[in-house]
Amino acid sequence: MLQSKLSPKGQVIIPKSLRIAHNWQAGQKLQFIDTPDGILVKSDRATFLQTSIDQVAGCLRHKGKAKSIIEMNDAIARGVMEQTK
Repeated sequence: MLQSKLSPKGQVIIPKSLRIAHNWQAGQKLQFIDTPDGILVKSDRATFLQTSIDQVAGCLRHKGKAKSIIEMNDAIARGVMEQTK
């Protein structure tokens, strides 16, 4: 369990291992949410930058004949079988 002390000015040092794990840098804005179990501290920034379908659809391009639903279902079934062996 990681611990820290509250300073006379109300400041708390977040342990380095947690700052690294969450990629929190100096100046990072944090949210403090009061919950029944205590205080939840989380980043003020979104985990992922907001994007539109137009910005990411290009990574889905496929050259060649489109696959049929049957071909896609067969590929999914093979993948499931490989993972459950």
